[in-house]
Amino acid sequence: MALKVVVADDEPHIRHVIALKMQKHGFEVFAAADGEEALDLVLQEKPDLLITDYQMPVMSGLELCREMRDRSQTAHIPILMLTARGFDLSDQERQASGILHLMSKPFSPAEVLAKAQELTAAAVAQE
Repeated sequence: MALKVVVADDEPHIRHVIALKMQKHGFEVFAAADGEEALDLVLQEKPDLLITDYQMPVMSGLELCREMRDRSQTAHIPILMLTARGFDLSDQERQASGILHLMSKPFSPAEVLAKAQELTAAAVAQE
């Protein structure tokens, strides 16, 4: 069975590039244009990974991560956050939000895939 990933970014071309890369490597991808839509998908699909942008309309990526951490059914899902260059979160904010890895834009789709594979492999090994 394919691993599921929710990709949340308000920029359509970024969602598309990440989704294509992930699909080519066997992931089942669900895409969202904002944090609220992403939370709905996470609750519905129960993915193995969330890849989210920080800055999005309706609900930011950070708010999305906090919502997920506050819910027992989603608290365990690994999170990879994409951020604008130069933006950083403190280690304390990252831990409190459950963000396992932070990646700056622009990024290489191959780097996103490699980190996604690493995070999902670690999560599967813990089950």
